[in-house]
Amino acid sequence: MSDVAGAPMVQFDHVTLAFGGVTALSDVSFHVLPRELFAIIGPNGAGKTSIFNCLSGVYRPTQGEIRFQGERIDRRSPVTIARRGIARTFQNLALFHDLTVLDNVMLGRHHLMRTDYLSAALWLGRAKHEEMTHRARCEDILEIMELESYRFSHVASLPYGVRKRVEVARALAMEPKLLLLDEPVAGMNQEESEDMARYTLEIRNELGIAIILVEHDMRLVMDLADRVLALDFGKVLSVGTPDSVRSDDAVIQAYLGATA
Repeated sequence: MSDVAGAPMVQFDHVTLAFGGVTALSDVSFHVLPRELFAIIGPNGAGKTSIFNCLSGVYRPTQGEIRFQGERIDRRSPVTIARRGIARTFQNLALFHDLTVLDNVMLGRHHLMRTDYLSAALWLGRAKHEEMTHRARCEDILEIMELESYRFSHVASLPYGVRKRVEVARALAMEPKLLLLDEPVAGMNQEESEDMARYTLEIRNELGIAIILVEHDMRLVMDLADRVLALDFGKVLSVGTPDSVRSDDAVIQAYLGATA
């Protein structure tokens, strides 16, 4: 477990999200501390991705408030939220397959670049220096994710597990304070899953980034998370330490199975 403390970085207060007659989230509340690895679990359709979409500005809650570092963000655009320091990966990879690994990761730096389009196109003066600085930072991130040997490989040529790491690397290139990981080990074999677990801990421990993890791999969740939120049909079943959540009768019945 990490040494998490201080005022909450994320406050998700009594959030309800409805689409017509369908309620995706119903009065959901939780908080995330700085440097915390917070996991969200639940069956398919429980509302996990809806929480991510609210946090990243894709959806606007019907009711409730979302605060990030004390600032209300539930009416902010996805671009503004990203600039505030929230980065996200996607369950279905959203990479540019015709670009190299390094170019994909560099795209995560776009909102940090300050030179105008003409200078960038001509690669003159400050634009040249800025790109070299950003490229150096991306090289550091490739090293963290052990992707150095793939830097000039096109994403289309890479194995699935490596592509998942590229997705995380691009999110890290945004210099986030909060990282949203959407099923990072989905579709991976055991060795790849164990590697991703190690990278996730290094991101939290070495970079000091708070993480919210959505994942179906229960063993990974219970091994990594400081605290866990269990959802079912858009409602909170339990929130607490991994031990307390996995022993909760409502969680056992809804997610782990009645005979777990």
